[in-house]
Amino acid sequence: MAEPRWLDTDEQRAWLGLIATMTLLDAALDRQLQRDSGLTHGQYAILSRLSDAPGHAMHMSDLALRTSSSQSRLSHAVSRLEEQGWVVRSRCPHNKRAVHATLTSAGYDLVVAAAPGHAGEVRRLLFDHLTRQQVGVLNEVTGATLGVLAAEAGDG
Repeated sequence: MAEPRWLDTDEQRAWLGLIATMTLLDAALDRQLQRDSGLTHGQYAILSRLSDAPGHAMHMSDLALRTSSSQSRLSHAVSRLEEQGWVVRSRCPHNKRAVHATLTSAGYDLVVAAAPGHAGEVRRLLFDHLTRQQVGVLNEVTGATLGVLAAEAGDG
């Protein structure tokens, strides 16, 4: 059996910093969205992905992938969004087993209203503290990592 490849000191510090950053950033963005728009960060992610999709609609399976959610978790979240009148579900006309989620006009209006505050908070908490070079490095790091993760998930 091969020896495990342990993280060195710099890798360990970077890894723990990344975890702390993701956790704290997600919580801060969730608080801002709830305070200003009455949405959770997860709900905003669903609505914003739909707002960017052609016809404001996506297959539920694609939406789950794009929001890093399980099918079950997404289904529950979309049910809550349906109750609010922000999303509707329907059968796909080309594949009767597939289900589409479609953003309603009220859902679109909500995500458009929430977007400036959300973008401002992302800028305030992250990008205002980075140089252009650091943003470039962040793009390189996330691009390389997402490439591996997408391939492992069967998306790449």
